[in-house]
Order: sequence, then C-alpha cells, then structure tokens
Amino acid sequence: MFVNSICIWYNKNMDKNMFNINNNELSYGRGYVYSLQYHLVWCTKYRKKVLYGKIREELVGVFHELVNRRGCKILEGHLCVDHVHMLLSIPPKYGVAEVVGYLKGKSAIEIAKHFEKVRKITGASFWARGYFVSTVGVGEREIRLYIRNQEKEDRKVEQLKLL
Repeated sequence: MFVNSICIWYNKNMDKNMFNINNNELSYGRGYVYSLQYHLVWCTKYRKKVLYGKIREELVGVFHELVNRRGCKILEGHLCVDHVHMLLSIPPKYGVAEVVGYLKGKSAIEIAKHFEKVRKITGASFWARGYFVSTVGVGEREIRLYIRNQEKEDRKVEQLKLL
C-alpha cells in the first residue's frame, strides 16, 4: 500500500492524525491501523440493463446499509445500468471474497423481495457469477475519476455502436 515499508505502532492515547501518510485515509481497529482499499466491479446476470429508476435508488441504500454492517466504507461508487463500480475500504478481519459475496447475496435478496418484475427478467440470480477486484494504492485518484466517469464512457461507446 505504501511506497516504503512502514511499521506503525498505535496506542489509544496517540493522536490519530499523526498517521496520515500521503493523504491516505487510515482506519483504526482494535489494536491495528489499516488502509486497505479495493476497486470492485460486478455485473447483473446476462448483463441485463436493469439498474435504473427505483431499483437503483433501492440498491444505493441497501449497499450502504450492508457495508456498514461489516464495518466497511464506500469511498466511491457508481451504479451503471448493467454493472456496479465500488471503491471499498475493507477491514483486515474480512476477506474480499467474503464481503463481495455478502454484498451480492444480500442485495439480490432485497431486490427479489421488492421488485418481482426484475426477478422474472433475471431469474433466481440477480448478479452474474464472479467479480473484478484490484487493490488501490498510489493510483487511488485515477481510480476515483474512472469510477465517476464510467457512465459517460459507457454512453460514448453506445453512441459509437449506433453509427
């Protein structure tokens, strides 16, 4: 994560701001300090374009609630019509696969409960199998910009297909 290997000893009486290195947001657990960010992407089943309107609004709330339950933080996120981009900070006590499985599984259950029409389109599974994950360190700013501008890029590609 850091360019140089740094060992940080943290004491509850220490000032937490003294650890801000290279403007990275550091998080604090019981007995540890960490900065673990992951760029995550996953798609709807069959890349169906269903993430819009009320489903989109519902998913934003659901994702924030689920992430908070695991002690994670959404640093940046965007729901495109057929896939999700998230820059997520995950505590070291959870594995990435565990958190992604939890987010995809629980959000699919919520969507199935509230939107019967979507369940008919995608079947029992709302999300496609698998996901993309990349650790984020020095290039965090570029990843944030990429996530923010993803929908604009998708529109450009769609417009080029029409030509």
